[in-house]
Amino acid sequence: MSLQDFWDVLVLGVVLGSLYAVIAIGYTLVYGVLQLLNFAHSEVFMSGGFGGLIILTIVVPAADPSGIQSVGYVLLGIAAGALIGGGVAFGLERVAYRPLRRRGAPRLVFLITAIGASFFIYNLAGKVFGRNAARMPTMYENKTLFTLFGTPINVTQALVVASAVLMLILVDFVVNRTKLGSGIRAVAQDPEVASLMGVNIDRVVSRTFVLGGLMGGVAGFLYGTTTQVWYTMGFLPGITAFAAAVLGGIGNVRGAMLGGLLLGVVEAMTVEIWGDSWRYVGAFAVLVAVLMFRPTGILGERVARTA
Repeated sequence: MSLQDFWDVLVLGVVLGSLYAVIAIGYTLVYGVLQLLNFAHSEVFMSGGFGGLIILTIVVPAADPSGIQSVGYVLLGIAAGALIGGGVAFGLERVAYRPLRRRGAPRLVFLITAIGASFFIYNLAGKVFGRNAARMPTMYENKTLFTLFGTPINVTQALVVASAVLMLILVDFVVNRTKLGSGIRAVAQDPEVASLMGVNIDRVVSRTFVLGGLMGGVAGFLYGTTTQVWYTMGFLPGITAFAAAVLGGIGNVRGAMLGGLLLGVVEAMTVEIWGDSWRYVGAFAVLVAVLMFRPTGILGERVARTA
């Protein structure tokens, strides 16, 4: 691999890792608060992709849009993905998880419910939207914006990374600097004590799901701009993002960011060196290797302990 190939692959890895990091935060927030592995989060991601696709199919004209129109369409797609993702996550918490939590159900029941909800949502999406993949309408000309170490960066790559960085900064601020973040960290630390101190557990849990859903929905829209949108699109990115959350230290927001970026770069390097059939082998080998020496992940702290 030449030095230029290295920079080219590194850029691809950072773009992919940025998406994994945003999805991973949804897993890690819910786990930090409820100790719940929400496997239906991959369908929240998928829902955001369809949200952006539907609204843009309605508003984007067939002709090439102007620069200002392109910005508006991208913002509209992000907003639609976020709203749909947040709405699906809110519905999941209210319909699938809250009744179990109030009955004090075992954690295994939550896990089975999450898997069942995941199957239900993606099969429902396949029934409603069809089984074929669909492309996002052309919102902008995907031209080269600038070069970095000789590697051309196009509009889609810049959009994905810039959006991901802004969302990661935002969620880190929310968790560590706001009243909602204080509630999230208090519930993660000890829900009973938090309740005695006046924290509304139901409200904090619900808003945590919505926050993770907003992130997952936007990630689904951004992922759709790089490939296509289809009803099972959440499976592999969702599994990889979950692995990224574990690698970084599930329950730790900054760990999810680190794990996502690391897995994205390793995956891109693996494809470049050994081919596409090894795409997930290298990434998950790194996951296993790290967990052998550090079972709690690289940062290995819960949300409550990050402040």
